[in-house]
Amino acid sequence: MQSEQVTTPFGRRPITLALVKRQIATKIESGKSADKWKIFRDVSTARGLLGLHDRSLAILDALLSFYPENELRQDAGLVVFPSNAQLTLRAHGIAGATLRRHLAFLVEAGLILRKDSANGKRYARKDRAGAIESAFGFDLSPLLMRSGELAQMAQQVAADRKAFKRSKENLTICRRDVRKLITAAIEEGADGDWEKIESMYVELVGRIPRSPTPSDLGDLLDEMNMLQEEILNTLDLQRKAENNSTNDAHYEHHIQNSDTESINELEPSSRNEQGAMPSRSHERTNVQLKAFPLGMVLRACPEIAAYGPGGAVGSWRDLMAAAVTVRSMLGVSPSAYQEACDAMGPENAAATIACILERAGHINSAGGYLRDLTSKTKRDEFSLGPVLMALLRANGGSGQKTG
Repeated sequence: MQSEQVTTPFGRRPITLALVKRQIATKIESGKSADKWKIFRDVSTARGLLGLHDRSLAILDALLSFYPENELRQDAGLVVFPSNAQLTLRAHGIAGATLRRHLAFLVEAGLILRKDSANGKRYARKDRAGAIESAFGFDLSPLLMRSGELAQMAQQVAADRKAFKRSKENLTICRRDVRKLITAAIEEGADGDWEKIESMYVELVGRIPRSPTPSDLGDLLDEMNMLQEEILNTLDLQRKAENNSTNDAHYEHHIQNSDTESINELEPSSRNEQGAMPSRSHERTNVQLKAFPLGMVLRACPEIAAYGPGGAVGSWRDLMAAAVTVRSMLGVSPSAYQEACDAMGPENAAATIACILERAGHINSAGGYLRDLTSKTKRDEFSLGPVLMALLRANGGSGQKTG
């Protein structure tokens, strides 16, 4: 059964609840006015959010040109009544079927209303003085009513475009820096599995789409940043090892050649005595490695999010709170976790707990495993980056995103 075609303030078309609500909602606050071309520019900017095409904008531009004033005012008649032939002419010769289709798009987007006469024609009825008493055609009042909303939509689109451009620039810069670091490390013979790191870089670059979305850029930038942090951590650990080796040699040379210090002064009976020299492992324990991006940790280890406050993780504080809960659940002692925090830093320790949770089914003793990783960290033999990258690939880059 076909819908009944009736002539209403909505035009000769099937009545829907959406159209009824839109007609009822068209109430403009008293005295409101706005520049019609400013509104048009806002609509043009926000056309993607409104679901409009360039042809729709061309027709809206033509409709606005039939309104004689630049200001749309609440106390003025806002109905324009051009014929299809006139609209086609001002819309640069657009075909009749295309004209009707895009007029419907403007109605559906809530930017104009149809106000048809009894016979479906568009015209104005004037009084003896020539003033318009009533008009039938297209009502522009939704544009005035929604002018503030449309301006906000345009501002949001502009902000999103700016953020998108910034993300593209940041990804390009980070990509260039990573390439330079890898090349320099290989050319200078730095310790590390640079062939593996370079293959990770090539794989990451190969995933950059020709036309990326903001979400694509965010994910890729997080991964590129994490790879950069991993490279910097590797190079930083090597530098510290070289410095420690140089300092040890210098210290041993100082002991062998010193005539002024007694043996008792060089070898205190207790490490707690004044002047006691800390061990190299203790020095490393106080060095906190750089934390990886939170968004990347959550995509690599999505299961940890369920243990955050309110069942979600939105900050490093939330992740560390979730790690305490998971630590207890996995049977990791407070002392083992505290030792990991001291060695890795609280952020990396929490991220490590998240990784252990993700692989809990393959680990016999979470506490023993964490202590082993802590010991390797103190010996500069463990880095969190490769673990996160492996989990990220295993999870396909999915997981919770931070706001």
